[in-house]
Amino acid sequence: MINLYTWATPNGRKISIMLEELGLDYAVSPVDLGKREQFSAHFSAISPNHKIPAIVDTSPDSDAVVIFESGAILTYLAEKHGQLLAPQGQARYSAFEWLHWQTSALGPMLGQLGFFAVRSEEKSALAIARFTEEADRLLSVMEKQLSIHAYLAGADYSIADIACYPWVLAATPYLNDVLEQSLATKPALHRWLQLVGERPAVKRGMAVPTL
Repeated sequence: MINLYTWATPNGRKISIMLEELGLDYAVSPVDLGKREQFSAHFSAISPNHKIPAIVDTSPDSDAVVIFESGAILTYLAEKHGQLLAPQGQARYSAFEWLHWQTSALGPMLGQLGFFAVRSEEKSALAIARFTEEADRLLSVMEKQLSIHAYLAGADYSIADIACYPWVLAATPYLNDVLEQSLATKPALHRWLQLVGERPAVKRGMAVPTL
């Protein structure tokens, strides 16, 4: 049984989407970031970086597996269940490329843009310009890839798409004031958003946790 520690953020929803795609039974333990529950002693023992998501995978015949960091969780689940990650060859490593691209570039840059352009009461024109430019560059990288391939890692839907989808979807309304012009010039990205968003498991995963 998997216990998913999560909250209603793009990073958290990556894992609920993955679990729904795999058709696994799982329990949800919400970690209310607004109440700083990520710093509780219990959660800190599971996720020492005090970030969601994290999972505890228990079974009666083996020791529990405890994992934090969304990229690591996606890889673990894909490998354990033999789905959404090619077993070998270019498709496997392309999925890893785009997964790590999301965790190292797309997510952090959109997160910084969200802070400086939306959440921060004190607005820094320099910071907003810097992160808007970088966000546009990264979305352009996606656009180029998706204009050639149906999905980020090639012909097949994979953990790479699961990693990127919640972040790009969140950016479309949340960062629209600063990314409107960028998003308007990326038809392949919108095609991909619709394609992925129509999957029943994605719809279910995006509704976790229930607040």
